[in-house]
Amino acid sequence: MTSPKQTILSAIRQYQLAEAPLPSLDQEWITFADPRQQFSAVLESVGGRAVFVPNLAALNVELSAIPAWKEALKIVAAVDGIESTSTQQQVDLQQIDDPHVTEDIDFAILSGEFAVAENGAVWITDSSVNQRAIYFITQHLALVVRADQVVHNMHEAYRRLSFDAARFGAFISGPSKTADIEQSLVIGAHGPRSMTVFLVG
Repeated sequence: MTSPKQTILSAIRQYQLAEAPLPSLDQEWITFADPRQQFSAVLESVGGRAVFVPNLAALNVELSAIPAWKEALKIVAAVDGIESTSTQQQVDLQQIDDPHVTEDIDFAILSGEFAVAENGAVWITDSSVNQRAIYFITQHLALVVRADQVVHNMHEAYRRLSFDAARFGAFISGPSKTADIEQSLVIGAHGPRSMTVFLVG
């Protein structure tokens, strides 16, 4: 006697799709007159914010004006030259072996490698952060990206990636958000409640 599972698999095997050629990648991809402004607009549309600063001193001024930074008691500042307040306890990720220790971080400011204008995403890795959970567990996230490291589209972005060694990497666009429950958008449901990207230079 044939089981229902065998019947289904047999029917699937009998249905053969016609082969289709792979699409050509030799084409014009979307570009923008001002990729940095496009990145800013898309990031804002998904709940984040881009801040343009000429240098680190200006970044510190802008950072000090963010309410979540001023109110943060426990921070991670994995970018050289970030000025913390006297009330903030700075956590050194290099001294942490257990990622669970980062569960009460209020604000993290970290480096991003490059940004994508097409979807407002920033490529991050754990090359300078030994606890990658920090990107997703902190209450508020800020990423610092050089302003000349904004590419137009994901096609350009993938050209920059290298998979010759095992490593962690992800594209992050905006704060954590979900609309699964009654189609009501909730920010910070399972990750950072805010995301700021500083484009420097």
